[in-house]
Amino acid sequence: MKIGILGAGHIAEKMASTLQSSPGGCSNYAVASRSYDKAKAFAEKWNIPRAYGSYEEMLQDGQVDLVYIATPHSHHFTHTMMALNEGKPCLVEKAFMANARQAETVIAFAHAKGVFVTEAIWTRYLPMSHLVREVMQSGIIGEPRLLSATLCYAIEHKERIVRPELCGGALLDLGVYALNFARMYFGTDIVRTVSNCQLGATGVDMQESISLSFADGKMANLQAGALCYNDRQGIISGSEGYIRVDNINCPERVEVYRQNRLTATYTKPDDMITGFEYQVMECQRCLQEGKLESDMMPHAEIQAVMRQMDALRKEWGVVYPMDMEER
Repeated sequence: MKIGILGAGHIAEKMASTLQSSPGGCSNYAVASRSYDKAKAFAEKWNIPRAYGSYEEMLQDGQVDLVYIATPHSHHFTHTMMALNEGKPCLVEKAFMANARQAETVIAFAHAKGVFVTEAIWTRYLPMSHLVREVMQSGIIGEPRLLSATLCYAIEHKERIVRPELCGGALLDLGVYALNFARMYFGTDIVRTVSNCQLGATGVDMQESISLSFADGKMANLQAGALCYNDRQGIISGSEGYIRVDNINCPERVEVYRQNRLTATYTKPDDMITGFEYQVMECQRCLQEGKLESDMMPHAEIQAVMRQMDALRKEWGVVYPMDMEER
């Protein structure tokens, strides 16, 4: 399967480096940037056969089987709609869109066109993420009751984090992982949300604490921030023990404790490249089976996460230009 990368920034480089190993037969084929010189330099660095100086040119290339949207959150809507309109299946970097209305529009358009689209929230596709669920459901920690997840990096200097017009803030960049971690293991029947947020000088969220209560009595406490570093851990606590996940967005090590005694340790697969390969191979599987969405991240769940983040931003007073445009 030939991948066309739309965008030539940092996250595009990670995908390009992953595809150099051709996981599952998925390979780098093309890259597009608004600048041909930038696209050409990117293509030469990663041995990509085709370089395009406009997104439209790459989307018209009949050899492109899947488009990886690697531009900022703020541009996902425009670029995904462009690709879908050309009939190109899309893997859209997280956060899927700027807001829920955009997500709903894109998904409805994809269904109308009969074209596959999914979110590149890589955590959902990782074998280690599925292993955590299997361990939790095995009963070794008893009844799961409390979850915590945290993800912070000191990245307040990055332009994409502080600019509202780029959908900046910690939530769409980091908090989305904590929310997905909670939803993956404790479900979606959330009955109460309590949160606190620190806004930066530009009006976007720089760090936040979110507490979720579920209908069955479970609770999740989440933290995300762009002002500091932390251990990036997730803990799933049960009546008989707990699971500790090292790095919630890409689990590298999972420890299982039974009544505070370590009983099992799991580490990421030895043949894992970066972790990005699994989402690409899932897209390949879905396309081969004629699916319009992935069971690992269904369209309904993509939209639900976007609505959840919209509600948090509304509570905090974090507004993006595209929110205002749609009122």
